[in-house]
Amino acid sequence: MSPGELLARERIRDTMARYNLAGDRGDLEELALCFTETGGIELPGEGEVRGRGAILARLILVADGLRDAAEHPLLRHHLTTSRIEFRSENEARARSYFLAVTEIGPDHSGHYVDHFLAVDDEWLIAHRRVRIDWRAPNGLFPGPPS
Repeated sequence: MSPGELLARERIRDTMARYNLAGDRGDLEELALCFTETGGIELPGEGEVRGRGAILARLILVADGLRDAAEHPLLRHHLTTSRIEFRSENEARARSYFLAVTEIGPDHSGHYVDHFLAVDDEWLIAHRRVRIDWRAPNGLFPGPPS
């Protein structure tokens, strides 16, 4: 593994961490900046939303729903296993597992399927598919696993 690839992996991991930390803090504008200008996200049971503005608008609705459902709003995403594969020097694919904790404890878990692109000195998400593999019966995020 070259030093350049090691640096790219760390930049990708940094983007993954910024996404989850921003989302958990409710800083959805910062979260949207983890995507390329024309990036897209697919949430369970929905089609793709493209562009930072559209991603921000959609995730505001998700955050509002969580606040409405929670007595004491708390959200913490924990990334676990990640596999990053480079397609070229400025394109990578990744799959990462996550566990989300809310005021009830473990709330849901799943994985991200990501397409990253190098943009200047950052690696940004060009596309993210969020898959939910498990939900707690009393979880705050409704719906079946995706």
